[in-house]
Amino acid sequence: MKGTLWLAWRQQRVLVVCGAAVLVATAALAAYFRSGMLDDLHSGLFDHCDPGPLYCVRSADGLPQFLDVEPLKLLGALNIALPTLIGMFWGAPLLGRDRELGTHRMVLAQGVSRAQWFASRFALAATGTVLLSGTLALLFRWWWEPAVNRSYGVFWYEATALTGSGPATVAAALSGLAVGTLAGLLTRRVLSAMAWTLLVTAAVTVLVQWTHRARLLVPPHRYVSDGWQPKPPMGDKWSTGHYGLITASGRRESVLNCPYPSGRELKECMSQHGYVARFYEANPAGDYWTFQWTDTALLGGLALGLTAVTVLLLRRRV
Repeated sequence: MKGTLWLAWRQQRVLVVCGAAVLVATAALAAYFRSGMLDDLHSGLFDHCDPGPLYCVRSADGLPQFLDVEPLKLLGALNIALPTLIGMFWGAPLLGRDRELGTHRMVLAQGVSRAQWFASRFALAATGTVLLSGTLALLFRWWWEPAVNRSYGVFWYEATALTGSGPATVAAALSGLAVGTLAGLLTRRVLSAMAWTLLVTAAVTVLVQWTHRARLLVPPHRYVSDGWQPKPPMGDKWSTGHYGLITASGRRESVLNCPYPSGRELKECMSQHGYVARFYEANPAGDYWTFQWTDTALLGGLALGLTAVTVLLLRRRV
């Protein structure tokens, strides 16, 4: 290791060591709490629980019964916040510190090209980001597996699982790095770059969560049943909360027009109003990967676009 890569390592080694320490600590905690989760499952306490979305209750007092999944959700929350943390503490100083101190002029005066100066730094930071975010996402998935889509565990559509696991976590982390790097180049002040990075990455995170809740990019499926017979259990589907009734002409109307459970009353009400079926809208569990790859494409594209803008601006600003 020599030249610009050696210099990049010297400047980023503290961050690399911190990232490695986070991974070691997270892996140890995941192994500990997952072992406790498996012990609870093997003890038979949850053998009577249905896998559906209804709460599992204790037979003794009827109170809800859950696995200890709060530490798992904390890891998911960390993965959601990872783009902001990486952007602020790794991306913002990447170019911003040298720009603020003026040390980039000394480096470039040694015959190092702008492309070399940027590529060595960004490549090391991007590699560290991929390893850190990818490993944290895999740890979440491994820890989550015994409790996936169970009433006493964590369903796939909860934010900590949908956003805090899978390839979208890596793409989001890279986009955070790209935002911080560009902010450092433009502001030439590390603290200012960190503030702008916090603002932008937080806005992107909120926007992603909104697209999930609104089903903007992954539309729900429509499930139809005859109405007067109990509909099949939803299982691990993610309901939109949109239920309704269907007329013979195919028009959809509010379920409140016949607010009865399945049975004779509902059948009579539907016959009086001319309804032939009822429906609900939900995303099946298979849409987990549709959400993942959609987010990966958008956030990965954002990372590539911002990196390209940074490269172009380097030709003018440095």
